Amino acid sequence: MNPQLKASLLWGAIGALSFLVLVQGYELLSDDRLTFGLKFAVAGLVAATAAGSTYLAEPLLAGGNGRT
Repeated sequence: MNPQLKASLLWGAIGALSFLVLVQGYELLSDDRLTFGLKFAVAGLVAATAAGSTYLAEPLLAGGNGRT
C-alpha cells in the first residue's frame, strides 16, 4: 500500500474515533441522546473529510522534510 494512502486512512480513522469520543462525552454531560445511525454517519463523514484532506495536503506540507 502506498505510504501516503496508508497515512491518510489512519488520519481518517483517528478523526472518526475522536469524533465518537467527543459525542460520548457530550452525551455523558447532557440529557440529550443521539441516534446510533446519526453518530456513525457523521463519524464516516469526518473520516472521509480527514482522509481526503490529509491525502491532498500531504505532498504540499511534506515537501522539504526528506520523505519521498
